[in-house]
Amino acid sequence: MERKKKETAKVYKQQQIAPGIYDMWISTTLAHQAKPGQFISVYTQDKSALLPRPISICETDTANDRLRIVYRVAGKGTAEFSRYKTGRRVDILGTLGNGFPLEKAEGKRLFLMGGGIGIPPMLAVAKAVRGAASVDVIVGYRDKELFLAEDLAKYAPVHIATEDGSAGTKGNVMNVIEEEQLEADVIFACGPMPMLRAIKQYAAQKGIEAYISLEERMACGVGACLGCVVRTRQVDHHSHVNNARICTDGPVYAAEDVDI
Repeated sequence: MERKKKETAKVYKQQQIAPGIYDMWISTTLAHQAKPGQFISVYTQDKSALLPRPISICETDTANDRLRIVYRVAGKGTAEFSRYKTGRRVDILGTLGNGFPLEKAEGKRLFLMGGGIGIPPMLAVAKAVRGAASVDVIVGYRDKELFLAEDLAKYAPVHIATEDGSAGTKGNVMNVIEEEQLEADVIFACGPMPMLRAIKQYAAQKGIEAYISLEERMACGVGACLGCVVRTRQVDHHSHVNNARICTDGPVYAAEDVDI
């Protein structure tokens, strides 16, 4: 894995793509080392905010040295980012995390499952495994604001669930699998914890390999705050306990290896 570095990058363009959801392309050399499932940490200009905000990598354009993030405004830091215009300088640290084990999907039937703001990293994965695996993308939304669905559909069939039933299957991603009788050998997933728990249980019942990104739990993204500790099956080499920091040891884990 390439070394992480802090870099002053520039905003190439940004737009709002759903209520509270922003889509930003950043001009940065980090685009060349980014792997699907990794993230960057973005620093605010607010000096009272000591820690950067971790945001997953949605897509890369290596030909033009650009990296894409899609994020939800959740507090002061992300609200600041949402106001950035083209040409704005932005300090970022990356690339961070281990990413999804793409080699596990080769020649297999693969589910790419995303819920809410866990959907963006699935685009990078879909792009990377195109042609190497038989892919079904299964994504869950609150309502008919189906951000990134069209982007995902360029690479694989997209199956949609909405909580209010306004598009696709009414319910969640697990309801889609049941209703459409979909099958897979491997699952890559990112989303809210209840969704990941359901996927872990489903994978265990079916004997399917599942790899889940726990990025929802991260706070600082650099291992400083200890706000993202997860209990694991393996003993940590440093602390000698069954804990791991998601931002430095993850965020992607084999579902069977974490206690969620």
